Amino acid sequence: MKIFKKHSRLKWISSVLVVLVLSVGLAGFVNDDERNFSIVKNLDIFYTLFRELNTYYVDETNPEKLIKTGIDNMLESLDPYTTYIPEDDMEDFKFMTTGEYGGMGSLISKNGDYIVIAEPYEGFPAQKAGLKAGDKLLEVNGVNAVGKSSSEVSEMLKGAPNTPLKLKVERPGTSKPLTIELIREKIAINPVPYYGMVNDKTGIIILNSFTQDCSKEVEKALVDLKENQGAESIILDLRGNPGGLLDDAVKIVNLFVKKGVEVVSTRGKIKQWDKVYRATSEPVDTVIPLAVLISRGSASASEIVAGSIQDMDRGVLIGQRSFGKGLVQTTRNLSYSSKLKVTTAKYYIPSGRCIQAVDYSHRNEDGSVGLVPDSLIREFKTFDGRSVFDGGGVSPDVKVDIEKFGNISFALVAQNTFFNFATDFYVKNSEIPAPTEFKITDEIFKEFTDYVLAKEDFKYESATQDALKKLKDIAQKEDYYEKSKTEFDQLEEMLKLDVKKDLNIFRKEISELLGAEIIKRYYYQKGAIKYSLQDDKELKQAIEILDDTARYNGILNGSVISHAGDKRSMK
Repeated sequence: MKIFKKHSRLKWISSVLVVLVLSVGLAGFVNDDERNFSIVKNLDIFYTLFRELNTYYVDETNPEKLIKTGIDNMLESLDPYTTYIPEDDMEDFKFMTTGEYGGMGSLISKNGDYIVIAEPYEGFPAQKAGLKAGDKLLEVNGVNAVGKSSSEVSEMLKGAPNTPLKLKVERPGTSKPLTIELIREKIAINPVPYYGMVNDKTGIIILNSFTQDCSKEVEKALVDLKENQGAESIILDLRGNPGGLLDDAVKIVNLFVKKGVEVVSTRGKIKQWDKVYRATSEPVDTVIPLAVLISRGSASASEIVAGSIQDMDRGVLIGQRSFGKGLVQTTRNLSYSSKLKVTTAKYYIPSGRCIQAVDYSHRNEDGSVGLVPDSLIREFKTFDGRSVFDGGGVSPDVKVDIEKFGNISFALVAQNTFFNFATDFYVKNSEIPAPTEFKITDEIFKEFTDYVLAKEDFKYESATQDALKKLKDIAQKEDYYEKSKTEFDQLEEMLKLDVKKDLNIFRKEISELLGAEIIKRYYYQKGAIKYSLQDDKELKQAIEILDDTARYNGILNGSVISHAGDKRSMK
């Protein structure tokens, strides 16, 4: 076996590893002999186990895969954010932190056996070369793309800037495949996909991620809205923003607060790494009325911005309670160009609270983790004395219940029904009204209904049907089913889905999703955002509050009751 020849090298690597651990990794524990011995002992056990496994296991093993599996499972036992990044994944890691990669600038998705262009980014090579949403990729630089996964095709499409890319695509409405040639570019995704005025006094800035220098894009948008578009109040939209770089979160808060104010602090096991982050620059505006939109998907750096704004009573938070990630990760270099992203600290916003919602340090017997219990949640005060709480994300000042979509809407998305109909619609219609004027008319909705009803493979279940299935399973286990089979059959018949009826019951939400998908074909991402903002509950609530000075000030000074001061709303 080839693996035998690697034994001496593995042993040498193991020895070096032990020396490194002793000389560097254990520097903070030089007086802890028992801990030092435990680490060396277990590293030696791991090495000998790995050696024996590769030598004697009945089938050929993949050493790299075995080690990767071991590393991943080891880190998974700590928290979901401590991860190993091998050299092969460094490009994806770089994209997550910078928003940049080499490629053509397009989203792709799996649709049956094909990878299709889901959305070409406006102004990037894919769009400039004429690629359209719905185009099926047949070949990439002469290599067959049919039947491959999204990740495989994504790797084929990426590459160094200024290198050629030749695609063969099948386009709906055309009889022959098309050949499209383009040159890859350095693709930098703007973390601010849209900003603009929502009425004559209020501007909105949508921030999708905290990538490197995203604070500059937010500042540019803020200055333009104030100085050129007449904004007298600002809405910062962090809904669904999963977070990112802490430094840029601090800089964004700094746009709205005085220089020198503490924005966030971090504290961990290694005390010399503890740090206080302050606003280091002159702000853009410390008094302009500010509303911050948050949701369950707002996490990490989003929560630093929202929580700090709330703790300083600088703006009103609107939406749903945020995710509750109060942990900080640091990237450490490993050998062979790999990295470890490791949780090194918790962060604390100005009131002193940590909003971490899940307690990874105290796992249940089955290995699962739970939320921080109510008994451990503590009360803190904002700068002006409002009550806020730790241990459960950032709770909004004004809660807006999110509307749940019907199961039929999820099925239409999951089965690419909206996407495929929009593709056909674009083939038949060369133009549509502007995003703020376009509507799903009765005629378009009927056309969509007929399209869905004609699809024999469209399947979905209602939540009621799902509950009935579970009830039947329980009844069978408890021996009640046969005794009540007639009643179960009658109920099942009564609950049979009527697709046409459900399409009309959920017409409002279906029209919103369908309209956004159609708009993207003509006006790209910005157009879809403009369309969606027209019927946005949180946005309307924010505008109302910003227009009502007494209510806005009342929320911030505590004379108007807010959800942030209700401990029960944290759960």
